[in-house]
Amino acid sequence: MALNLLQDKGMPLDRQRFTWKELIQPPISKLDDDAFTRVRVILMNGIEMEALRFSHSCARVNNDLRLPLAKVRRVEHHQASMVNNLLGADHSTLETTIGYEQVAIEVTAVVAQNEPDEYLAQLYRFGMLEDFDHLYRYTALLDRLEGKDANNILQSYTDIVPGRPTSVEHRAPADDLREHYNRTQAAFISKLHALTILSSEQQTHNFYMNVGPLYADPVARQLYAEIASIEEQHVTQYESMIDPNETWLEKWLLHEATEVYNYYGCVQQESDPHVKAIWERCLDYELGHLELVRELFKKYERRDPAEVLPAELPEPINYASQREFVRKVLSEEVDLRARGTQIVDKSQEGRESEEYREHMNSSGSPSEIVAAGYQWSPGAELVRS
Repeated sequence: MALNLLQDKGMPLDRQRFTWKELIQPPISKLDDDAFTRVRVILMNGIEMEALRFSHSCARVNNDLRLPLAKVRRVEHHQASMVNNLLGADHSTLETTIGYEQVAIEVTAVVAQNEPDEYLAQLYRFGMLEDFDHLYRYTALLDRLEGKDANNILQSYTDIVPGRPTSVEHRAPADDLREHYNRTQAAFISKLHALTILSSEQQTHNFYMNVGPLYADPVARQLYAEIASIEEQHVTQYESMIDPNETWLEKWLLHEATEVYNYYGCVQQESDPHVKAIWERCLDYELGHLELVRELFKKYERRDPAEVLPAELPEPINYASQREFVRKVLSEEVDLRARGTQIVDKSQEGRESEEYREHMNSSGSPSEIVAAGYQWSPGAELVRS
């Protein structure tokens, strides 16, 4: 099935409706479904939530767009509900957390390899190594609080070893900003990549901020607080990559195109027939949203959507283990740091970030405490001889 972003109209917006039963469908199986089905569920929920945040921000400063934004936003809210409820109640909060980190590693690794702009590709590799370490720290917490093996969630697609230590990831705000792509020169896929990873990281940040206080264990609460702080840094990094000179309608077009792009990839690769039918429905709805925004773009900006969108979609994200790529990046780039908008060797890191980090870690580092003496092994610590 080939899509045309400039011609396909999808389901008309006034026919996009849900019942409560449709919103809450049978969840995926924690152990029987492929891990990449869970990866897609978590990613697409993040992308829908980013669409909602953007829509509200846009409505607050664009009077003429408030009604169409409200109509599309209602549907996208229900799509987010339907997608997020595919995660079953048999996932503990920490197991879902492991799933979030697998998304951050595997999807960012694919994006880093497909990104044509080397500067942006380096930024994705930089962020990926930090999420890679978060997985290791949360794996230790899962083992020690629940006696569970994170590999039951990861299904051996993703390694569990330290990355760039979380305790050294804390930076001054000036060292989290990056140079943005140029809206008139950047490849279309670069714009899709930036919105995809931004959505994922923002959702991860929000999830950790919400679930951290649910734990009675003080180290668990501190670990969620520490890693949520890094995810906020990641949101700052990825949103600063996006050209701020894009118009609001240009950004809306790109958001809808990003949703189409990612749902299309889900449809192409989903192994669960029930979940695949949900992806197909959402793709049809998103094409309807894109058609609406194309017409608004013509009406209010008097521009051709072809100035922003190509007719054909780029190759979708490949949902497969990126273990060898991650290992190579880990071996070559673990000692890199950020200074201003650039990625540098740790010997060149600025004093402002060092001082910030020294203060944050001055009463102890939760990520170091939780993983002290920990080494992942199959079956968790309790089954070791």
